[in-house]
Amino acid sequence: MTMLDNNEPESEPAPAADPAPEPDPTANTTASEKIAADAAAAQEADSARRGSVGTVFYWSVAFVIVFVLWAAISPDSLGDIMTTAMTAVSSSFGWIYLVVPFAAIVMLVWFAASRFGRIRLGSADSRPEYTTLTWLAMILAAVMGIGLVSYGVAEPMSHFMVPPHGLAEPQTMDAAIRAMQFSYLDWGFQAWAIFGVFGLAIGYSTHRKGRPALVSTMLRPVLGRFVDGWVGKFIDILTIIATLFGTTTSLGLGASQIGEGLNTVFGIDATIVLQIVVIGVLTLLFTTSAFSGVSRGIKYISQITLTMATILGLFVFITGPSGFVANLFVRSVGSFAGNFLELSFMTPSSAADSEWMLSWTYFMMAWWLSWSAFVGIFLAKISKGRTIREFVAGVLLVPSAVFFVWFTIMGGSAIKLDIDGAKIGEATQANLDTAFFSLLDQLPLSLLASVFTIVMVTLFFVSSADSNTFVLSSLSSRGSFEPRRPVIATWGFLTGACA
Repeated sequence: MTMLDNNEPESEPAPAADPAPEPDPTANTTASEKIAADAAAAQEADSARRGSVGTVFYWSVAFVIVFVLWAAISPDSLGDIMTTAMTAVSSSFGWIYLVVPFAAIVMLVWFAASRFGRIRLGSADSRPEYTTLTWLAMILAAVMGIGLVSYGVAEPMSHFMVPPHGLAEPQTMDAAIRAMQFSYLDWGFQAWAIFGVFGLAIGYSTHRKGRPALVSTMLRPVLGRFVDGWVGKFIDILTIIATLFGTTTSLGLGASQIGEGLNTVFGIDATIVLQIVVIGVLTLLFTTSAFSGVSRGIKYISQITLTMATILGLFVFITGPSGFVANLFVRSVGSFAGNFLELSFMTPSSAADSEWMLSWTYFMMAWWLSWSAFVGIFLAKISKGRTIREFVAGVLLVPSAVFFVWFTIMGGSAIKLDIDGAKIGEATQANLDTAFFSLLDQLPLSLLASVFTIVMVTLFFVSSADSNTFVLSSLSSRGSFEPRRPVIATWGFLTGACA
């Protein structure tokens, strides 16, 4: 933080911020007044830049179009090359996917506990734009909502059937506890720490220092004036590409879940054609929502989806094996806490282990890293006025706790029902997309619950894609938090195409 304060160039143009009164030039100004003056200058600079696009936008769009055409014309060759690349990276540098997230946790905890925890992301007198509940709802729904359904049953059940690293006998109580431990690892503190580091850095750079909401300008204390040239543009282009491909992975999973839901409820085959139709319709919805901005479309959809997820979670807990789930939660959380360091640094010990890590832990951590810029910018946008301590608690602790509870309710219920003979494990091994609906089939009001889930996933899809489109538009509009509609429409279309 000290380095950032001491190295900020006074002439640096900056993004939009809430207007503040200019201090009297004849009076002695306090640090708070200086920050307010910088924010006012940032508002004026961003107004002049708003909607302006340059080489970053055109190069990014061109690359994505070529990539989508390649995927459409020769999907097999694309799949082979991407698989080879991922395997090569994970086999040589897979340990980085374990070290970086843990380092992010340490960094955030230190910032929150230190004297820097009192610093606000904005001027000293700024206050949050959203209530705490709304803020948390936007984080949960707009960032990782689809994963609640895509993996809420599929991951714990997969680990229950085939315990990670051979640490337990399949389909035993020990396997159930191990299944929850590794689900917590993949979706808990590590993931949110990655998001939190980016969100904190971008939020401080944007709201406190008056810089554009770009990863390149966030790195100015490290790279200096290089960020003003081709190096900065290359970083921003790479950020856009990683963001788009990382987030559309989730959207593709969402389309698969909606397809499986329609198959369950209406008997419609979950074909590729159906998924394309679903994505086409939803692309129109989330692009329209993105036009309304964060404060309207994303905010209200996030509140609705959080409420629906809460209702569904309570329904499964109450109608399912609640006693087993409660016991599993206590044992799994305690075991996870006791083995946290070991789990965080557990590398593969065999070829089979490496293959498992590539399919799960390495894949998940790489996925979260690809999300980091997107989530970081979104968190920065909605967290203005909060202290660093509030930010860390809200981003690192609360979502992790929510996901622990969700995965235990959904995964634990499925495990217990499978032990009792429901065959959910076999269905999961055959097709991960069927796991969640296989659980609902074993509960009362299964048809109503399946329809409810389809609606919830649809809204999660719209919320996530809405946030993604906004962030991509901001990144390609020189960091403006108010990109223009043609830019939003372009990224909305490309997001749908990639999904």
